[in-house]
Amino acid sequence: MDSTHDKHATSAQARGDDPAAMADSDALMGIADMCAAFDVSPRTLRFYETKGLLAPRRINGTRVYSKVDRARLSRILRAKSLGMPLAEIKAYLDMYGDHGEGRVQQLSYVIEMTGNAIRDLEAKRAEIDTSLAELRLIHERSRQMLEAKRKGRSGA
Repeated sequence: MDSTHDKHATSAQARGDDPAAMADSDALMGIADMCAAFDVSPRTLRFYETKGLLAPRRINGTRVYSKVDRARLSRILRAKSLGMPLAEIKAYLDMYGDHGEGRVQQLSYVIEMTGNAIRDLEAKRAEIDTSLAELRLIHERSRQMLEAKRKGRSGA
């Protein structure tokens, strides 16, 4: 790695570069910029590193994140938001390989996993719709019974 990249990675914040804009560039980013760009804590990044999900390079002992690292973090966060366990996220990311040779395998995995998730959510929605219909019926009947009781008392 040449010193130009070193300086760029460590001085991005000092120059006032926009971390979100840098997330899409080829520039290296330091941990503070990554945290700002992805709204995560340094502890989160280090945790993902210990779990083997991220592997930032180090320059003079400082973690620097490449465009590939940022793409991985983006996928990690998206998968987490959908409830995917970290072990499955790691398996998915590891399928990619060093040069994208596992992309077909990744896409097949995504199709299978999202298909299963869609079926599960549709089943849950059907259960919720059934429960809502039953609750609405109970609610309406109870309201009608209460109204009848109140009318019965006032008419006696």
